Amino acid sequence: MVRLLKAGGLALSVLLALSSAEARADVITDWNRTAARIVAQAKPGTPVANRIMALVQTSVYESVNAITRRYPADPLTPPHIARASVEAAVAAANRAALMELLPKQAEAIEAAYRDALASVAEGEGKRDGIALGTRAAAAVLAFRQDDGALASERYRPVTSPGVYVPTVLPAVPQWPQRRPWLMATASQFRPVPPPTLDSVAWARDYNEIKALGGRDSRQRTPAQLEQARFWEASFPAIYYGVVYSVAERPGRDASRNARLLMAVTQAMDDAAIAVFDAKYHYQFWRPVTAIRNGDRDGNDATEPDAGWVPLIDTPMHPEYPCAHCTIGSAVGTVLAAELGKEPMPRLATTSESAPGIEHSWTSVEAFVDEVSQARIFDGVHFRTSTEVGKDMGSKVGRLAAQRYLGAAP
Repeated sequence: MVRLLKAGGLALSVLLALSSAEARADVITDWNRTAARIVAQAKPGTPVANRIMALVQTSVYESVNAITRRYPADPLTPPHIARASVEAAVAAANRAALMELLPKQAEAIEAAYRDALASVAEGEGKRDGIALGTRAAAAVLAFRQDDGALASERYRPVTSPGVYVPTVLPAVPQWPQRRPWLMATASQFRPVPPPTLDSVAWARDYNEIKALGGRDSRQRTPAQLEQARFWEASFPAIYYGVVYSVAERPGRDASRNARLLMAVTQAMDDAAIAVFDAKYHYQFWRPVTAIRNGDRDGNDATEPDAGWVPLIDTPMHPEYPCAHCTIGSAVGTVLAAELGKEPMPRLATTSESAPGIEHSWTSVEAFVDEVSQARIFDGVHFRTSTEVGKDMGSKVGRLAAQRYLGAAP
């Protein structure tokens, strides 16, 4: 379902969702919006943004749980201080984590921190909350310092000596070497290889995206075009809007929302680790390369089009599997586990690549399916890749649900 948003009411973009017109939910979702906005302004790239937000939200959870003790403590949880202010702790955790990870955004971080603390009464509770939040962030950052994300990337473009190849390096080739949050290894859910080029499945995928994903496609419907534009966005905030549909329901509290956002962000980060492991393992070509070379794949059912271009710019990493699909499925799986037998709320979000439009769904499955379909309409992912990505994401999401939400594996 698509709904147009009125300018000046609900924010036109999830990335700009911090305006004073926004409904105030609780300190967890408010700060998540703030952190997502600051991360987006830094433009670190989507995989790096997912990692940053996982570190931030884990710091937030540990600081809140040190106060409420609603959930069992773990080695990263600071000592219990019941009198500490949750609001001050959350602000301090966000500030400490973001300052360490995005020092060039210091001015925006400090401004948000000052604004948040201005409404917290002075006293011991505020001081203890600040100390707790700062300590929690330091513990989380130290624990994840050697996760491999900061290793030097050493990607070597495939070429023959002296022969030109495009010089833009692909995204995060070091991600397969990262230490995951939830998985045992980056390759734990590595899928089977993509379809062979002489297969019926390959010809089906090839001809579908050639018809529906091209910039000048006449077979793509207006609704499909709108979906493609909406999901061109990939920064974490587009998924957080869906999470808020659950987190901002009546009756929820800061502890539960801190746990939910930690589970979601860790699942998103691990989903990215898993998908980049598979991408760089298989090195499968993108539609724009395949379709321009359809006479070289050995399949008589794939006709080349040397001038074919996708609707959107092709991301700079291998095709298989679909990262958007993997991350979307991981988010959906965590949300389904969080809801359990509760009534399904209306899920909704907005996108910076489709200002003024809100998409909504009545089920998790419909949300995940739209993400996957959109990447075909975008012209950047084959159908098999989207299906495999959804399966990988559900496996990662189940790990998060099992660890944090008590759901069955």
